[in-house]
Amino acid sequence: MHVGWEAWELPVSLTVAFVCLALVYVRGWLRLRSSSVHAIGGWHAAGFLLGLSLIWIAVASPLASCDAELLTVHMVQHLLLMSLAPPLIWLGEPVQPLLCGLPRRVEHSLVVPLFQRRPVQRLGTLLGHPAVCWLAATGALVGWHVPAALTLGMQSETWHAIEHASFLATRLLFWWPVMQPWPAWSTEPRWWIVLYLFLATLPCDILSGFLVFSERVAYPVYLSAPGHSSLSVLEDQQYAGALMWTAVTIIYLVAGVMVTTRLLSGSRLLSRNPRTMGVV
Repeated sequence: MHVGWEAWELPVSLTVAFVCLALVYVRGWLRLRSSSVHAIGGWHAAGFLLGLSLIWIAVASPLASCDAELLTVHMVQHLLLMSLAPPLIWLGEPVQPLLCGLPRRVEHSLVVPLFQRRPVQRLGTLLGHPAVCWLAATGALVGWHVPAALTLGMQSETWHAIEHASFLATRLLFWWPVMQPWPAWSTEPRWWIVLYLFLATLPCDILSGFLVFSERVAYPVYLSAPGHSSLSVLEDQQYAGALMWTAVTIIYLVAGVMVTTRLLSGSRLLSRNPRTMGVV
């Protein structure tokens, strides 16, 4: 990691993009807060900003320079992009704040007309279907952990960026039915979400179990890193698998418990505004 840390350079354009997105959100959040009694709570806004920060850490911080040295670091990136940042982003209910944070001319002349088009709405309905969300997230997870695909991502900056973008995009889709941010609102009990979360752990369990118990190096690309031997790479692989297994189990278990508790308590969303929503 020492080599990767020294090689890190601040990606200015990417960092500026993250800062601008955060400023647009905060601007819109303040507007909503001053004009509506149903304003988004401060801890929701903090969740969005934390999620945005975790994405930056995964793709633009010194951590991103070390993923070519250790699979464990690469796995930390994946966990940030797939299991931590997306639910935090949706916790912040970003649709309204981001719309309100844009200049009025941009909002009314470009963004709103675009999302009012029927093909766009149909595409959104399709992408928001739980089966599509689950399959997209699982496909990205399994596909990019195939040795040939991961090696391609490690050897090409373009494919590496596509890999991370696909992880983030598909996991935002995956967490959408779970978090149900506005405008994905429903008052119906959704017990199927518990099964949805459980089934999502199975591909992760299989992959992490393979990494932990395999007696051979799954990703030979790490053997070319300075100072690495087959034994050290195998140990790193086992640590990465154990990290994935533990983190995913805990995160999905917590989400499942929160969903189950809220359903058992008979909680319902009482209005279109989901300000009191946790993960249901």
